[in-house]
Amino acid sequence: MPSHPADEALSFLERHPEIDSIDLLLSDLNGVLRGKRIGRGSLEKAYREGINLPASVFALDILGNTIEKTGLGLEKGDADRVCRPLPGTLMPTPWRRQGRQGQLLMGMVEADESPFFAEPRQVLARQLERLTARGLTPVVAVEMEFYLVDRERDTLGMIQPPCSPTTGERATQSQLYSVSELDEYADFLEAVQAAAQVQGLPLDTMLKECAPGQFEITLKHGDDVLAACDAAVLLKRLIKGVAIDHGFEATFMAKPYGLEAGNGTHVHISLLGEAGDNVFAATDGDSLGSATLHQAVAGLLALMPASVALFSPNMNSFRRFQPGLYVPMAPTWGFDNRSVAVRIPSGPNTARRIEHRLAGADANPYLLLAVLLAGIEHGLAAELTPPPPVTGNAYQQFPPSLTNSWSQALDLLESSDVLAQALGRDFLKVFLANRHAERDQAMQHVSRLEVDWYLRHV
Repeated sequence: MPSHPADEALSFLERHPEIDSIDLLLSDLNGVLRGKRIGRGSLEKAYREGINLPASVFALDILGNTIEKTGLGLEKGDADRVCRPLPGTLMPTPWRRQGRQGQLLMGMVEADESPFFAEPRQVLARQLERLTARGLTPVVAVEMEFYLVDRERDTLGMIQPPCSPTTGERATQSQLYSVSELDEYADFLEAVQAAAQVQGLPLDTMLKECAPGQFEITLKHGDDVLAACDAAVLLKRLIKGVAIDHGFEATFMAKPYGLEAGNGTHVHISLLGEAGDNVFAATDGDSLGSATLHQAVAGLLALMPASVALFSPNMNSFRRFQPGLYVPMAPTWGFDNRSVAVRIPSGPNTARRIEHRLAGADANPYLLLAVLLAGIEHGLAAELTPPPPVTGNAYQQFPPSLTNSWSQALDLLESSDVLAQALGRDFLKVFLANRHAERDQAMQHVSRLEVDWYLRHV
């Protein structure tokens, strides 16, 4: 181990003489990576002294505009904070400039070195502390879906599926789990895997998802939740970069096509006790799992309506909520059942875990995990009991009850005392102001569909 944090920088530069610049990255409220680019000669200084960025980086909407109502902009003089390197995140970016560039995640701190309250990663860290105080360690794995799209738009200026690198034919079929489709895009997928290996990102599986050009990549499970979210954020950047190199665009937009399945983020979670045992596993032979598992499920279901705004953070997010397109629309749970929101996958008792299936791929991974851990902690603290598990098709048995309204989702989040206490009221004030402002901007734009439908007929 390096004897001083800056030793990590010196060791990296010695191992990578080809790298001449490094991107210093900070993940904002939307999960967008922002920051600065420095030359290799400035890397050691960045480790020793940090870099300055304005706190208003966490007031930016998806367009990069500062939302003043967050209170982080000119009201506070748009003041700087110091950002410190996150150990273990310095790595090459092999798809950038023939491998001559690197990247490093940063974390923002106050003058006394305490974490900055509005940084999503710190929101997750605070929530993680609440569980570890109970002697519990979460083990998580993240699955993310994305689309490859053609870099050329169709005749209407809209996105379209890619053309196969092998056959030249444009994708038109679902081909769920198709190995042939994996073969057709093998060069891209192998490049993703190779780049992830260089970066030390724990890729597990890749599969063809259920729409033309749609894929899913799973990260291996691990007991470092912060590192798992770091990997998810960096994997998005990697996939987008490698896609460009191969003539595509990659998007984690929740609903890029109106009539196809959306992109989701599924999270698998188990809990280890102080002895290293899985506390979700039944100890008495009960096939339905432990009481702790049931309490955790109940907590997730109880907070689900108020959590939608964090699972679905923008206007496009809510287009996923359509019947018959594999998105849970009610707070349901069950065993080995993919129609529910909280699924308990099959497998050995010792590997008993929860799979949360509601969030879009556009959700901020840090905030997503923070909310899930808050739900679990709430269920344990209140010793909640879930309703009976669903058997059969939950879509047919339970009418949609989770809101598909962006405005109502924000109102439900604002009214949740449990989430305010867990995530921090100051943070929620920033998040809600940011999302309300972006919604207000979105409402000012009239879509082509509205003009086509209503201009001449109302």
